Amino acid sequence: MTKLPQTFPRQSNLFDKYTNSEIRRAAQTGIYDIRGGGSKRRLPHFDDLLFLGASISRYPLEGYRESCNTKVTIGDKNAENPLHLDIPITIAGMSFGALSGRAKEALGRGATIAGTSTTTGDGGMTKEERGHSNKLIYQLLPSRYGMNPDDLRKADAIEIVVGQGAKPGGGGMLLGQKISDRVAEMRTLPKGIDQRSPCRHPDWTGPDDMEIKILELREITSWKVPILVKVAAARPFYDIALAVKSGADAIVIDGMQGGTAATQEVFIEHVGIPTLACIKPAVEALQELGVHKKVQLIVSGGIRNGADVAKAMALGADAVSIGTAALIALGDNDPKFEKDYQKLGTTAGAYDDWHEGNDPAGITTQNPKLMKRLNPVEGGRRLANFLKVMTMEAQTIARACGKNDLRNLEPEDLCALTVEAAAMSGVPLAGTSWIPGD
Repeated sequence: MTKLPQTFPRQSNLFDKYTNSEIRRAAQTGIYDIRGGGSKRRLPHFDDLLFLGASISRYPLEGYRESCNTKVTIGDKNAENPLHLDIPITIAGMSFGALSGRAKEALGRGATIAGTSTTTGDGGMTKEERGHSNKLIYQLLPSRYGMNPDDLRKADAIEIVVGQGAKPGGGGMLLGQKISDRVAEMRTLPKGIDQRSPCRHPDWTGPDDMEIKILELREITSWKVPILVKVAAARPFYDIALAVKSGADAIVIDGMQGGTAATQEVFIEHVGIPTLACIKPAVEALQELGVHKKVQLIVSGGIRNGADVAKAMALGADAVSIGTAALIALGDNDPKFEKDYQKLGTTAGAYDDWHEGNDPAGITTQNPKLMKRLNPVEGGRRLANFLKVMTMEAQTIARACGKNDLRNLEPEDLCALTVEAAAMSGVPLAGTSWIPGD
């Protein structure tokens, strides 16, 4: 008898191991999955774009002889004291509660060394972050946790958060184990009880009301500080146009690769649009209103390195904002804690159960023993180093394109590797002059 060749069972692409495990988990528990972090699925991103370095038609700049400016001003349209940043990379809002007090201090220290700003996040302003942040943006969220006029006046800018990229239309979550005595006091919440933030602001229902709120904030702060509006990437053209018409000095747009402390995974993976897809319509909205580069655009959601910074700015952004990358720079998901991650049933690099408060790195926790693992001085130094490298990488690319200022990068400096990326970004497919949809 002829022996048949051995065959192997074929795994389903649709019902893969992870999907099957989620079905079994849901069937057993009857609850949906909650986690932190950002989207893990493959999405079009900045890696799908390439820069066209200069040669004959354009001359590059010498890296060690010719300067490349990185400074940016945020919010000079109406504010008496706009934000003057040495680099176009800011630290995104991450709350005290989601993060430890030491982590907030480390973020402030690192940003100050690098000459940029940090952002409070939900839950109010901590003395650690205000004390170590030369420039601090105060977030006004739907929850109003920890909000008071005195802290508003201590801020260097105010950011009205309408939505986050990881959960457009959804509110935040903070489980009871992370609501310590101090977190409960700052948020006026009962200790140890799960809380869920509202998904919309309590005192307005549309852009007309937002205009009134922005004027109210200007009066509270005597028109001194910029007012930013942060929107999740969903309908960027219309959302940004309405935010500008409401009087915003700058816009933060957060793509679906942006992280979160905690929300339903179905939100993280299935709501919103990729960061790459939101920049072009955002810029078009600003251009149509005649305010591009006058009302600054800050892009966030999956920014990881200097190439991402340069690509976002070439597409029309004035600056970027980082969150997850900043936490990794502080030491989150560090392989040196691999044994501890394995005890939690995960591994370094995949740990996203930040909401449970068991972070071995001591960053996304309120556990006193774990918090001691993070040295805020060392963490700040690491973050400053990372910001420095990101900036130098972006400068290297800009010089290679013949630009002496990061703000001079433009879509003509880019090409796309895929049809999807070309269509989303509005730059031609590599080797062609074709932009899908044009």
